[in-house]
Amino acid sequence: MHLEKAAPGPAPEGCLTAAIRIPVRIVVLVVVVPVRLVWDALVLCGTFLGRVLLRPLGRAYDWLHENVLAPVGRAVARTAEALATATWWLVKAVLYWPWLGLWRHVLVPLAVHLIAAPVAWLYRAVLTPVGHGLARASAWLYARLLAPLGRGTALTLWAVLVWPWTALWRYVAVPLASGTYRYVLTPLGHGLAWIGRGAAWLLKGLATGLMWLGKVLVVVPAVFLYRWVLTPVGRVLAVIGREVAAALAIGWRMAGYISLAVGRALKWLAWNLLGRPVSWFYRSVCTPVGHFVRDAVWRPAKQVAVETGRAVRGALASARETVRRARRDAWHALVGGERRPEPVNAPQGQARNLGGAAPRQTVPGMVAEAEISLHKRG
Repeated sequence: MHLEKAAPGPAPEGCLTAAIRIPVRIVVLVVVVPVRLVWDALVLCGTFLGRVLLRPLGRAYDWLHENVLAPVGRAVARTAEALATATWWLVKAVLYWPWLGLWRHVLVPLAVHLIAAPVAWLYRAVLTPVGHGLARASAWLYARLLAPLGRGTALTLWAVLVWPWTALWRYVAVPLASGTYRYVLTPLGHGLAWIGRGAAWLLKGLATGLMWLGKVLVVVPAVFLYRWVLTPVGRVLAVIGREVAAALAIGWRMAGYISLAVGRALKWLAWNLLGRPVSWFYRSVCTPVGHFVRDAVWRPAKQVAVETGRAVRGALASARETVRRARRDAWHALVGGERRPEPVNAPQGQARNLGGAAPRQTVPGMVAEAEISLHKRG
């Protein structure tokens, strides 16, 4: 049977932590709640401003950019590109191609035939044989005259300038320096080394004394100050900071709950004071009144206006037709001539007769009565 070891619980808190926690949380709650209320109000205002103002402005800017600025920019860019291309071709046609043709077809042939060809002939026919002759003469002169003269001059200079200094260094300076090092500098170096070792021992003892004095005067008080003053003060400040951070977090959450409750209460008051009466008034008063006005006033008035308009248009058409026929009859009565047959389609407001002839009229200017055909249309 295996016995499981119980996990250790959290360390118990001291009285200092409990004494610091309660006042800090009270002060933080009093300070943070107004700040959280103001923050939530600002967030709400910012959200409303973004939905009402910034979002329509952004959409308007997007529409303006897509439908105005971008096409104008593309048109300007294409125009600028076309102008740049035309300018470049114009510059090349004016400044580049004429000089290129002048260089390629005028200056280069002139330089080749007037300068390069004579210079090449001069180099091949004159300068090359002269250079070969001078080279051979220089080689013979160096081998027969300059080389023996140089060797003799070098030997003379070595015998006069180099050999005496070499002998002085080898047979005088080197033995003198060796004796001086062995019998003078070596004993002097040993003495200086002994003096240096004594000075080192003295400096070591002085440094040990200074270190002990520094430890007693500086290190021991600093350790005491760190262990018995700074460490407790740091622990107290750490506890205060931890409790302040925890109190700020709790106060912020509590302020959020309070802000949410205040917002819901204001929403409930606004709905019961404004929204509910307005909704009831719209539903119970405006909607029935609107339906009554639409069904009892607007639709009959609209139908009467439509029928009146149709009747007026029919009367006007009949009057125009009557005036036209009276004018035509008067003209035929005065001038004479063959009468034209009447059109088959009767004007609006007059009924068609049985045989398609002119409608029967009793009183001039009155609309003809409608005649009903007994024959069914096949």
